Amino acid sequence: MIVYPSIDKLLENVNSRYSLAVLASKRAHQIEAGDLKMLSEYKSPKTVGMAMEEIAAGNVTIDPDSLMLEKDAEKMDKLSQKDGE
Repeated sequence: MIVYPSIDKLLENVNSRYSLAVLASKRAHQIEAGDLKMLSEYKSPKTVGMAMEEIAAGNVTIDPDSLMLEKDAEKMDKLSQKDGE
């Protein structure tokens, strides 16, 4: 159960729970791999908690360019499905 940061605080910086889960997971993997930590101290000892604290602080965001690539990929997927019909 997430106590800190609150889900409301996290969703101020990310537009959906799905995006939050993906972003936190990716950042947690980066922390585990040895990437620099973005805060001077953390309340959570676990990497997912650390990632969420960084998201709540506004230090980790979704790259808008990657969103465009994702939308383009979805559009291409839909077009290819239509072509296959």
